[in-house]
Order: sequence, then C-alpha cells, then structure tokens
Amino acid sequence: MTLQSVTPAATPVPKTRPVSFAELLEQVRYDGAFPTRERAEAAARPVLVALGQQLVGDERVDLAGCLPTEAASLFAAQIPAVAPLSAADFVHVLAREFDGSLATTRWNVEAVLGAVARIAGGELVTRILHQLPSGYALLFGRTCTREWTGP
Repeated sequence: MTLQSVTPAATPVPKTRPVSFAELLEQVRYDGAFPTRERAEAAARPVLVALGQQLVGDERVDLAGCLPTEAASLFAAQIPAVAPLSAADFVHVLAREFDGSLATTRWNVEAVLGAVARIAGGELVTRILHQLPSGYALLFGRTCTREWTGP
C-alpha cells in the first residue's frame, strides 16, 4: 500500500487577504527609505504606469489581479508597447519622468518593483521576467530569472 496525498490536486488554494494600496505604499516607503507615504506614492505611480507599458498576455492579467485596485488601475490602464524596453532604458525613461539621477531612479524602481514582486509571488515574477528583456531581475530584487532547484 502506498501513501497518497491527503490534499487532492483539484482543491482550490485558499486566497490570502489582499494587500491594500496603503500597505503597498508602506512597503515601498520602507524598502525605499522614503520619509513619507506621499514620497513613496510619488515613486510608485510612475513605475506602475511604466510597468504597464511593458507587459502583455497572461502575465499582465495575472499581475493586475494580484495588485491592490488602485495600483492595478494605474498598471492596466496603459497600452503595452510594441516591444518592451531594456531594463536600462526603462530606468532612463523613468529618470526623465522623475527628473532625477539614474542612481536615484533605479533606487525608486527597485523599491516599487520589489514590493510588487512580494505581492505577485515567485512563480508569477519568474514568468514576468521571462517575458521581459534581460536585466529586469535585479529591478525586481532577484539576482537571476530562474529559481535554483538544486541537484
């Protein structure tokens, strides 16, 4: 006799409590060391808009479904570009938007995308990174696009 899994494959995974926009901004504020939630929001909004221009297909739909309503609206309202920007160009475009240095802009982008990555979860972030040009992994707080599975 063999042991069977006690949880059938068809059992739905229980949903966790959705993150609010205020909670997302608090995470961005903490990660980016912003002095106020307003400053975190000033960083988050343009990054969410720019990200909405980069993703298409199931990854776009799934990410919008994970985000708080206000963040999902910013993200999903964008028309995707014909081809996604390289990670460097993504930061350059946002630097013009922020009217700031590349280093400061990259810091802002990493704070926002790191918080988004925690909300989305590892599997979805991996799918997103496979869709985007190389270089985005670091912006999402990862050192590579694939999870190590070991020997």
